[in-house]
Amino acid sequence: MKFRTVGRHFKESFKSLYRNGWMTFAAASAVTVTLILVSVFFAIMMNMNKLADDVENDVEINVHIQLTATKDQQDGLKGNIEQLSGVDSVTFSSKDEQMEKLVSTYGKDFELFEQDNPLYDVFIVQAKEPSETAKVATEIQKMKYVAKVNYGEKTVDKLFNVLKWGRYAGIILSAGLLLTAMFLISNTIKIAIYSRRTEIEIMKLVGATNWFIRWPFVLEGAWLGLLGSIVPVALTFVGYINTYNFVNPKLGEGTNLSLLTPTPFMYEIAGLIIAIGVLIGIWGSAISIRRFLKV
Repeated sequence: MKFRTVGRHFKESFKSLYRNGWMTFAAASAVTVTLILVSVFFAIMMNMNKLADDVENDVEINVHIQLTATKDQQDGLKGNIEQLSGVDSVTFSSKDEQMEKLVSTYGKDFELFEQDNPLYDVFIVQAKEPSETAKVATEIQKMKYVAKVNYGEKTVDKLFNVLKWGRYAGIILSAGLLLTAMFLISNTIKIAIYSRRTEIEIMKLVGATNWFIRWPFVLEGAWLGLLGSIVPVALTFVGYINTYNFVNPKLGEGTNLSLLTPTPFMYEIAGLIIAIGVLIGIWGSAISIRRFLKV
């Protein structure tokens, strides 16, 4: 394709947007509304995934050391645990530190036990992958000088199962929303092109090739997608930053949970929304104009 021809297609696409102002406004508005829903949904889903990862990564294995174990025996046990392939870190917590945690969590009633502390010294083990927690716990339980191993088996297994199905549901809903967005946007563009079917037929009758006719409409679809993505990107930036500043401090109180930081998350969302708008605009135009080229 010659440079002059490309320039002509770009020029015609801009002229068409201006000449058909109301249809341009209607199509861009449909893209805007749809992409606002897509951006909000994606922001929620990506943060839900982040929170799910935080919850999974916060799962710890508490290895209670036998009361009769000496310091050397404890060090040997720690070395054996660290050699396991699925272990990320091993931290020692004395029974006095465990008591302090109980008192801070459940209140001063537990201070009665401080003089005769019945708790165990504990190794706090973090698995490299949350899914390996049960396997690592089973291997540790078999080791010498281990009194018991606890990682909240029933609760953790249920939690991992819920998070897994939650992710599957998110993928299905995301796909459904994208298909809905494609349907709405392409139908709106189809209506805009239908109003200009006579113009297309005349161009076809005077000898214009299919691609010569198609290119300005394809570019027009791209501009509609781009125009329609401006408001969703701006609203998502403002809305997410305000939500982050309000929710994140409260969410992080006493937990390791946090939302995705605005940078670079907002730029990723912006790029995604613009790409979706432009690609669906191009796709909608290419599909819609095809039936009018059969003269």
